[in-house]
Amino acid sequence: MLGLFVRTALRPGMVKPSRMVKPVTQIPKRCESLVPQEALHQDDLPKLPVPPLRQTCERYLAMLEPIVSEEELEQTQQMMEEFLNGGVGDRLQKLLERRAQKTENWLSEWWMQSAYLDCRMPVAVYTSPGIVLPRMHFQDRQGQLRFAAKLIAGVLDFKKLIDTNTLPVEYLGGKPLCMDQYYQILSSCRIPGPKRDTVVHHIVGNSPSAHITVVHNFQFFVLEVYDSNGSRLTVDQISMQLEKIWNSSLQTNKEPIGILTSQHRNTWSKAYNNLLKDKTNKESVRAIQKSIFVVCLDAPMPRVSDNLYRSRVAAQMLHGGGARWNSGNRWFDKTLQFIIGEDGTCGLVYEHAAAEGPPIVFLIDYVVNFMQKIEIKRSPMIPLAMPLKLRFNITPEVKRDIENAKQNMNMMSQDLDVNVLMFSHFGRTFLREHKTSADAFVQMAIQLAYFRMYKVCCPTYETASLRMFKYGRTDVIHSTTKDSLKFVQAMEDSAKPNTEKVALLQKAVQSHRENTSKAIHGQAIDRHLLGLKLQGIIDLTSMPEIFMDTSYAVAQHYNLLTSQVGSKTDCAMCFGPMVPDGYGVCYNPMDDHINIAITAFNSCEETHAARFSRAIEDALLDMRALLEDRNKAKQ
Repeated sequence: MLGLFVRTALRPGMVKPSRMVKPVTQIPKRCESLVPQEALHQDDLPKLPVPPLRQTCERYLAMLEPIVSEEELEQTQQMMEEFLNGGVGDRLQKLLERRAQKTENWLSEWWMQSAYLDCRMPVAVYTSPGIVLPRMHFQDRQGQLRFAAKLIAGVLDFKKLIDTNTLPVEYLGGKPLCMDQYYQILSSCRIPGPKRDTVVHHIVGNSPSAHITVVHNFQFFVLEVYDSNGSRLTVDQISMQLEKIWNSSLQTNKEPIGILTSQHRNTWSKAYNNLLKDKTNKESVRAIQKSIFVVCLDAPMPRVSDNLYRSRVAAQMLHGGGARWNSGNRWFDKTLQFIIGEDGTCGLVYEHAAAEGPPIVFLIDYVVNFMQKIEIKRSPMIPLAMPLKLRFNITPEVKRDIENAKQNMNMMSQDLDVNVLMFSHFGRTFLREHKTSADAFVQMAIQLAYFRMYKVCCPTYETASLRMFKYGRTDVIHSTTKDSLKFVQAMEDSAKPNTEKVALLQKAVQSHRENTSKAIHGQAIDRHLLGLKLQGIIDLTSMPEIFMDTSYAVAQHYNLLTSQVGSKTDCAMCFGPMVPDGYGVCYNPMDDHINIAITAFNSCEETHAARFSRAIEDALLDMRALLEDRNKAKQ
């Protein structure tokens, strides 16, 4: 369940929205078009609780045990006693509880700002996840455009669920989940600002978005997807319109204006203001921002071997391959960008501020299912207007900004190390037969792989969904525990019998499942500590010592950023590491295999995505052998 994460670098800010735009930098108000049943569902959701202070402090100390030294832990324990008994902790807790009473969700606005909108790092690679879909085999250009037309029709069919409020409510453990994020992913866009970004959502109402943006050869087009009667265009009609776009964008000597959106957010904010000084540019940018979503028709990438194909496509989804290839064929601020290459590569990249992974994965599954079932109906040959080509006036200042963005994107794309492991030996079915949680099992394999490579444990972030609560986003499951440490140490000790190793594995899995349950029920520690810290910044003249402690810095330096994204589609989601010396690991357990995408930075000599991928594969196989040995012993 991919969610947001506070990175160790920085994000931007404010553009006055037009009257048909809904800013969502704060806790989103319920989507105005919700029908009474949906509104009732949302209103009945519980508020996110503020966990008990002492409980969080005790769990925080327990979480530190496997990742800090005894001396550091002892020092933190002393600080914690002062924090709890000196009155500061109680004071901040009471203020946080008061905030929780007054707001619909005490965390959402703070989290949106601190995790996304205040961050200054580029959204490409650093925050926007990509999804790799199975490879298509187009026979010709028409095959690519036909596929794109079906995909567009599928997304518009999904949009109908949003527009008519017929999207089914999701449940977890019999409890309804907050559906608000589904209403934020279409017709929305991030806007750069000098200190903080905003997200705008072009809602149903005064002027609903009726077009998508199509980009080919770095040139942007407005494609109206509804006819004059308000009916969706057919697949045939969309395909014909895409053909027109293709034919009118054959020139490749255009400036890749979209590459500006890949910049560091402060840099992009300045370039954005330069760009919008021109009236034509301003109108073109607004058209992209208002569109329902973006479709990127990509040029083919250099050929690679089959075993490297998915890894290369994952990189393509995250950054476009660099200025020479498709990085300029994007508008990275757009919440949803579907990518379809001439060579059969397909997937998407999404800007993370508006939503977590589950709504995006649901959309993917829906669209893939739609495309498999759709019957192409010949539509009457009603002449359709030529899609509008968006014009940009490239001043010397804008040209300089584009050249700067090209250089930075090339460095960024070369620095990202990506490896997609298609683990084919077993999947959910095998783990179900052994009564083992797939998520916890993969997490323990990641722990074992890291320990084998580095001989230490590290802080590990696994995303937990808070959608049981109104406007809930995410919290953290800490996969590194005392029990996981004992398990990985035992696995590296040849003197330990398998019976002991499998018992320790079961204990570690059980601890992980308990931590997962606490997190999704609003009893994790990371967001509570963040709330106390932010409340302290607002209320106190000085920061509480506990947040300036070495242990706190260590705990927040997540060398492993991980997430499970369960999709019915045989896809792989990927995202960049959270820290310069870390890994991003995202996995999708299917019935008989597991898709695992791993990223690292080439600029860090200690990390290596392919090596870590092999270590995870070995760990999974060794752990499978343990389960099989246990079963044999029972027989």
